[in-house]
Amino acid sequence: MTLVRGRAGAVTASLIGFLIFVEFVSGILQGFYVPLIPDLVKYLDIKDADFNIFEGTQLMLSALVVPVLAKLGDMYGHKKILLIATVLTAGATWWLAFAADFTSFLLAWTLQAFYAVWLPLEIALIYDKGRRSGRAASTTRRAAGLLVVGLEAGAIAGALGSSRIFDIFGGTEQLATSVTPTLMAPAIAVTLVFFVILFGVPESEPLPDRTLDWAGFSILTIALLLVTSGLTFLKLNEGAWWPWAMIVGGLLAFWPFVRFELHQKDPAIDIRVLSKPNMWPVQLTAFLVGISLLGAQAPLSTYAGTDKDALGYGLGLSAGTISILIGLYLISMITGAILFPLVSKLMTPRSALIIAAFLVAIGYLMFVPFHLETWQVFMNMVIAGLGSGALVGALPAAAAAAAPRGQTGIASALTNTTKTIGGSFASSVFAIVLAIGAVHLAGSTAGSLFGYYLVWIICGCGALVAAVLLFFVPKLAFADSTAEEESAK
Repeated sequence: MTLVRGRAGAVTASLIGFLIFVEFVSGILQGFYVPLIPDLVKYLDIKDADFNIFEGTQLMLSALVVPVLAKLGDMYGHKKILLIATVLTAGATWWLAFAADFTSFLLAWTLQAFYAVWLPLEIALIYDKGRRSGRAASTTRRAAGLLVVGLEAGAIAGALGSSRIFDIFGGTEQLATSVTPTLMAPAIAVTLVFFVILFGVPESEPLPDRTLDWAGFSILTIALLLVTSGLTFLKLNEGAWWPWAMIVGGLLAFWPFVRFELHQKDPAIDIRVLSKPNMWPVQLTAFLVGISLLGAQAPLSTYAGTDKDALGYGLGLSAGTISILIGLYLISMITGAILFPLVSKLMTPRSALIIAAFLVAIGYLMFVPFHLETWQVFMNMVIAGLGSGALVGALPAAAAAAAPRGQTGIASALTNTTKTIGGSFASSVFAIVLAIGAVHLAGSTAGSLFGYYLVWIICGCGALVAAVLLFFVPKLAFADSTAEEESAK
């Protein structure tokens, strides 16, 4: 795979290599803490369910800050904002290592959300560097696949390495003294990212005379805050009506936002670009795929651990075997990310996106008839993982290719925001669905089989709708433009 070009505006292999390292560390952040959750719960003296609050607030902040930071990247240079986001992430990660109570841990964990803007800014950087070559779209697709490989490899390394590091410092038996040095490992990694970006990544070329639409972003922030807060509170206050009211209020707030943005010279989000046939299906696909990508992992883990002998369903797997299942899923995502640009070259980028969405749909819908045997669950997750891995990098790359010059960062970032909202929505709904008819057994609670059916059907149908929506994209969308066309954008 050749990423090096022999002229100005080229995307170099060294740039891709540095950004792969950044995504590797992003993966470490996403995988490092998961095996430590039971011990962190004991360390902070909280309940298991309280850890969901950490996840909810981080997703909420990421949905709020990613569009703003991406827009600032379009205005002032993507490298500058990438460095600022890294400093904020590093500060939060170091704070997390020394946080010893619920409140400080919650604040530090929430502020880690700034790393969510790394991938959109990297996609924008790569697209900007390749713009003059006339092959920005295909180069960005290939690079995005490699970034996802780095991301998932980092997640695997983080998940496997955290427990090893924890044991080296004393593990559960010396909980009071082992947590801080263990959590310093990801903090050191994020600190290294700053210097990698500073010395290894060139700056993009922003358009001059840009302004930040503070009023538009304020309305957008209010809308997103209401929606994401409502989704978070929905999980924590089952049966309450007011979280639903917050969600509806947030959705209604998008109407004045759209009306306001249509009259702005330099809007926070260009609604006219967003409404184009090569953009809106991509953004809706990110939302629909976020349902399974971010919302279904916890239900799948709990199903795999459910005692089959007692309830007649579930796999009854140990924690170690479940980790193997998750690892296989991540490897299938890596494979999907690598294959996507190859399929795009053989067919078209649109066709590759449609195939990836169908794979996610097939993988989850196959759970309905095939879920009783371990090999069946493995097979389903591999199929879904191939499609999910392809879409993780392909969607922001497609959004960048569909955006005019000066809007690649915000276009890529919106795929992350919509994906996050989709995942938050699914997480809240799935928590309610699995709680209905839950079975209490031996001091623990297992979701009902009917609840799991609903989870799989929602994930599968969401991806199926995404695949259908992608047919509305023009056939040759996201293909390379000539250098002259790129310069004219």
